[in-house]
Order: sequence, then C-alpha cells, then structure tokens
Amino acid sequence: MTEICKMNRTALLKRIVFLCVGLTTMAFGVAFSIKAALGTSPISSVPYVTGAISGLTVGTTTIIMNTLFVLIQIAILRRQYEWVQLLQLPAAVLFGMMIDLASYLIRDLNPTAYWQQWIVCLLGIFLVALGVSIEVTARLITTAGEGIVLAICKVAPIKFGNMKMIFDLTLVAISITLSLLFLHHLDGVREGTVAAAVLVGQLARQINKPMGVVEQRCLA
Repeated sequence: MTEICKMNRTALLKRIVFLCVGLTTMAFGVAFSIKAALGTSPISSVPYVTGAISGLTVGTTTIIMNTLFVLIQIAILRRQYEWVQLLQLPAAVLFGMMIDLASYLIRDLNPTAYWQQWIVCLLGIFLVALGVSIEVTARLITTAGEGIVLAICKVAPIKFGNMKMIFDLTLVAISITLSLLFLHHLDGVREGTVAAAVLVGQLARQINKPMGVVEQRCLA
C-alpha cells in the first residue's frame, strides 16, 4: 500500500492500464481454454463447472468465486488485512466481464480435431501466462486467487509454492466432485488442466524476463 501511495499519478495510471491489459489477456486465455474443450486451468475449473451447473456465464461465476476469495482473505488475516487489496474486487469484475466478452468474440471458433483442440488449448495457456506476467509487472495488487494463498502463508508455516500447489489441487478436486455430483460426468477437468498447471507458471517465469525491460522503459 505504501508503494502505491508513493507513486505519482502518471506512473499509477500507467500501471492501472498495464494491470487491465494483463487481466484482459488472461481472460482471452481462459476463453480459448474453454473453447479447446480439453479442460480449463485449475483456477478456472470451479467457475466453469459451477457455470455449467447453474446456467450462469463463466465470467459471472468467476466474479462470484473471486469475491468469496476476498472475503476469505479478510477472515483469515483480520487486522493484518491490507485494505488496498479490496481493489481485487473491481479487478475481479473486469476479469469476469472480459472472459464473457472474449468468449463472445471467439464464439465461432469450433476446433473439432484433437490436434486442433490442442493448438487452441496451448494458445489459451500462453495467453494466461502472458496475462499473469503483465499483471505481476504492474505491481499494484495480486489476483484474488493468489491473494488467498498469500493470506494462508502469512498465518501458517507453509511455503508459497507448496500452498499454491495444494490450493490448485483443492480447486480441481472441488471441480471434479461438483461435476460428478451435478452433471453426472467429468467436465472442465481434462488433460488440458494438467498442461495448464505445469506450463503456465513456467511460461510466466520466462516472460517475466523481457517484462522487466518493459517495466523499466514504460512504467518507471
């Protein structure tokens, strides 16, 4: 919060725009992953399945899930909660709206062959990784999903990497359970989910290197 307060208006505006670009890029990644029909990323698996159950759009269920994540962060951290992180809420709304917009824009994309599905899936994974890297480079707020992991790590002696893995596995387990209970078949969790879990973090780390140059030149 202190760092944000110290920024001048121009620098802050640039970083807000950068954050919005990152969220939009991630949203298109999610939309392509859904179109591939090979399973979404772990963080999007619950919104996808609950959307299929309820009839709501994935964007809407994403907003609801991220709002719950923010409330859980507050419950975990209490007085330690940094209230600037409430900015996760408008970020979540933008992210959800952009998922629905992206899904609408690519509505005519219908890969049928398995290899075509993988191309669309990998494109989605790349866009999610790129969006994550852009969002991190903005250095304003964390996403609600990452925020809840950080909150748990503040009150429990668990390393972030381990907790992130546990969190992702929990989301996938919830998605599988809800899918089997309410849809009576496995939906939203497939080989593409595994690929996303493995590749998004790796790709984001590689993209972070040139993003450092972008930050120095454009966001300083």
